[in-house]
Amino acid sequence: MDIKDKVLVVTGGGSGIGETVARELAAKGAKVFIGDINQTAIDKVVADIKAAGGSAAGTTVDVHNEEQVKALFAKAAETFGSVNIVVPCAGIIRDGLMINTDKETGKVRKTMPLADFESVININLTGTFLTLREAAAIMVDNGWEGVLFTISSVNKIGQVGQMNYSATKAAVGMWPKLLSGEFHMKNISGIRVVGIAPGYVGTPMLTGMNQDALAAILKDVHIGRLIEPREIADLMMYVVNNEAIDGTTIEITGGVTFGPRQIAK
Repeated sequence: MDIKDKVLVVTGGGSGIGETVARELAAKGAKVFIGDINQTAIDKVVADIKAAGGSAAGTTVDVHNEEQVKALFAKAAETFGSVNIVVPCAGIIRDGLMINTDKETGKVRKTMPLADFESVININLTGTFLTLREAAAIMVDNGWEGVLFTISSVNKIGQVGQMNYSATKAAVGMWPKLLSGEFHMKNISGIRVVGIAPGYVGTPMLTGMNQDALAAILKDVHIGRLIEPREIADLMMYVVNNEAIDGTTIEITGGVTFGPRQIAK
């Protein structure tokens, strides 16, 4: 499948991995439609893509809002004529232990707020579900071929201090196998489902963190550095071009060599 002139819809496309995917695929000729909660971020990425000679548009979306997600895909199809590649990058982190005890008394002094648990589930899990559901529906009804991605994480194995986040990433890491199976059962051909599970990525959240803490993290990475967002976009482009890749989740971690890391809170 050639990327040129295909329509990419990317949520969370105003920053981080989503922004890089939007820019890199636009440079290869994709028409890019960005959904993000931040209109200013959308405007900046769209303007930059157009200035570089690409095609882009976008709209604000809360991926946990069913009607807004439906409207996102309707607008993308209206703007560019189809939907072919879907990357749900919208996501948040609210790290913390389920219960935290006092060092002196051993009694529980703090618990993970329900709001912190639910907000991660709402955006990372339910938001991804709505994005993929609406994408699949409009693609099937119109006979548009393409690839649905999920964005998992190396922390799908379970990261202490990320009960909420790891749960969502384990789930979406499993979805490609389930969804490709559903499509096969219903004789839906031409729509593949592939998960991407990054390790530690060089987004502002990590590059701007305490450098001693970052150095400690990188000790567990075989290549000794963060994954560049561009490298994730390159992997997605390879997946789009290689129609044999389907129903699986691919890790891109630089060789993370540790088990679950404890996070002190």
